[in-house]
Amino acid sequence: MRGDWTAVMPVKRLGVAKSRLRGAVPPARHADLALAMVRDTVTAVLAVCDLVVVTDDPVIAAAAAGLGARAVPDLPDAGLNDAMRYGADEVAGLTRFRAVLAGDLPALRPAELDEALTEAGDARSYVVDAAGTGTVLLAAPPGVPLDPRFGIGSARAHAESGARALGGDWPGLRQDVDTPADLATVLALGAGAHTCALLRDLGLKVACVSAA
Repeated sequence: MRGDWTAVMPVKRLGVAKSRLRGAVPPARHADLALAMVRDTVTAVLAVCDLVVVTDDPVIAAAAAGLGARAVPDLPDAGLNDAMRYGADEVAGLTRFRAVLAGDLPALRPAELDEALTEAGDARSYVVDAAGTGTVLLAAPPGVPLDPRFGIGSARAHAESGARALGGDWPGLRQDVDTPADLATVLALGAGAHTCALLRDLGLKVACVSAA
């Protein structure tokens, strides 16, 4: 465990989460899929460092807390970047090394996150997603505001803000899940235990990643 780092993960309410992923599983199980991916991401992160989950969804908050994360409400209630900034700079605090990351990384291996945080070191840094245009992780050292710029073209926005791109080969960290095609890619990489269990319950044979 990295005692000097705190990760922050903002998560939308299940009722509005992952709209572009609809159709990947039966409609009645869509929220279950979103929650399973959150649980897998939380599990992987907690193997590396402390985690703050920023959410107004009581089901997500309870699931995250049950796994060992700290769940806090989204007090700014002003979108993704404000939730990240609040969780990192106010809840975790500027005295910590902080990393915000997506909550839909069901193939994330703890070793990947550990390596990314090591490479980030004392520099404000980011990890580009598998598509090459988005951001899956933004890190900041003590005393440096997070200054998140997530959204369309966030990788370029973070580069222009002075953050340094991290270049490791971390397929599970880089592969977030927004569409059914993304989910298929995750299944090829190996889904985490919660996502795996749900999809097997739906009759799909999928690989599971190790929690180690």
